[in-house]
Amino acid sequence: MLWSILKIVGFIALVSAATLGAAHLIEMEGGVRIVFGGQEFNLTPIKAVIALIVLVIALWLLLKLLSLLVATLKFINGDETAISRYFDKNRQEKGFRALSEGMMALASGEGDLAMSKANKAEKYLRKPDLTNLLTAQAAELSGDTRKAELVYKKLLKDDRTRFVGVRGLMKQKLAAGDTETALKLAKTAFALKPRHGEVQDALLRLQAQTADWKGARETLNAKLKYGSLPRDLHKRRDAVLALSEAKDVLDEGKDIEAREAAIEANRLSPDLVPAAVLAARSYMSQGSKRYATRVIKKAWGVHPHPDLAAAFAEIEPDETPAQRLKRFSKLIAMHPDNRETKLLKAELHLAAEDFPAARRALGDLVETDPDARVLTIMAAIERGEGSSDAVVKGWLARALSAPRGPQWVCDNCQHIHAEWAPACDHCNAFDTLTWKTPPVSTMTTSTGIEMLPLIIGAIEQKPTEEEQTEADGDDVLDAEVVEETPETTDEDTTRK
Repeated sequence: MLWSILKIVGFIALVSAATLGAAHLIEMEGGVRIVFGGQEFNLTPIKAVIALIVLVIALWLLLKLLSLLVATLKFINGDETAISRYFDKNRQEKGFRALSEGMMALASGEGDLAMSKANKAEKYLRKPDLTNLLTAQAAELSGDTRKAELVYKKLLKDDRTRFVGVRGLMKQKLAAGDTETALKLAKTAFALKPRHGEVQDALLRLQAQTADWKGARETLNAKLKYGSLPRDLHKRRDAVLALSEAKDVLDEGKDIEAREAAIEANRLSPDLVPAAVLAARSYMSQGSKRYATRVIKKAWGVHPHPDLAAAFAEIEPDETPAQRLKRFSKLIAMHPDNRETKLLKAELHLAAEDFPAARRALGDLVETDPDARVLTIMAAIERGEGSSDAVVKGWLARALSAPRGPQWVCDNCQHIHAEWAPACDHCNAFDTLTWKTPPVSTMTTSTGIEMLPLIIGAIEQKPTEEEQTEADGDDVLDAEVVEETPETTDEDTTRK
């Protein structure tokens, strides 16, 4: 409404200005004198202006006629579309202008305006290969997925736009959660353009999601071949896929193939903990304890992990606690200050019933990093040293409300997994699980679990050696005082 009023006001202002200008020219004296070929022409100011306008229009018409003449000559020389292009030139200018404005509207997030400009561009240009993509994206932006799908299907008919149509349909199916159809479209798009990075990533993610490990490894090799993936990262992810393939083969009961795949995964990435564990167990099943030990030690040297310690214990299942402690000393010596090493050493001393050594092995973890595992070990130490039930229950109550400690956490969405997986169960991101402590929430639970240590019993604080010595000395002095104090008789009491 406001724009219409402004246009009317502007038109009235232009007409008024033209009228005032014409009246001023009429009232002016003098004029323009033109002498040409012995002829003299005297023009008043108003006639001179009109003549100038007529001259400009004549020049414009002359240029148009010359352009038509050139197009006619081209048509005569064999260019069959020269004349049609001449008459369509103005339409093309309007069409390309609408196309440009539609792209700008699309970039600024104005879906309805982009759709309007796309329709206008189609009307003037009549080139679906140019306007269909704009129409489809504008329809998606405005929420009309059905129209977008129809336009993408039109793009499939032309070899030049087939990839664009397949990619658009693939993204629509991904958004709708139709994994099966999206996977087929991703394979088609990959066959059309194997160098396309977005299609490579989408295909790899879908293949991992559907456990197509063989196909995923082929896609990963293509990413390396076309330079879209660094070699070291390719090696790591190829190991992840090989490990996943080994697990699937193992579930099918094919032990030999599973062992070979597990060993291959460990060879590709020795620091991948699940691969090292599976490879070590594969060697153990073959009776190769030496190779199993080597695999565990190499992985432990890179990153200590409880699963590695469990697999290392399985190498000699019948050894005594003392023998196990001696055999594990080689692992412990690699990273003596590592948190996992301290916990492992404490657990080994617990198994050997050396409770003071287990307490010393924990060091300051109870104060600096008291997670559920640390506090549970402390409860076992207190029980082994003969502390009261209240003390033991106090440690267990603290363990119940303490953080779980390091777990498999997705770097992309921070989702926690009970076991390692090649792809996140929550966001389907590939190779994003890391063994780390998840973010701790400071929110208080509604069950009041933080009060359990106070309800069950206080945690006894062990006195230091100096405090114990002073307490023993005080007990001795008290005993001597009691012995030296004479007994009072009934008569003395009566006298007092």
